[in-house]
Amino acid sequence: MSKLVIDKDLCKSCQYCIAACPKQALCVSSDRNKAGYNYVTADEEKCIACGICYSICPDYVFSIQD
Repeated sequence: MSKLVIDKDLCKSCQYCIAACPKQALCVSSDRNKAGYNYVTADEEKCIACGICYSICPDYVFSIQD
């Protein structure tokens, strides 16, 4: 089964992915990355690894692994 992988250090918290997620599986973490942004995290139970977040993200934060 495919799995969503998030590179939290690339995230700038634009939240385009959160708005686009059809399963509402993404949210902003209360933790910050090295650049000081609250990065996006995924609820693995809700995420279906559809790749919409991967497609919309301008900072290449997401990847899908098989």
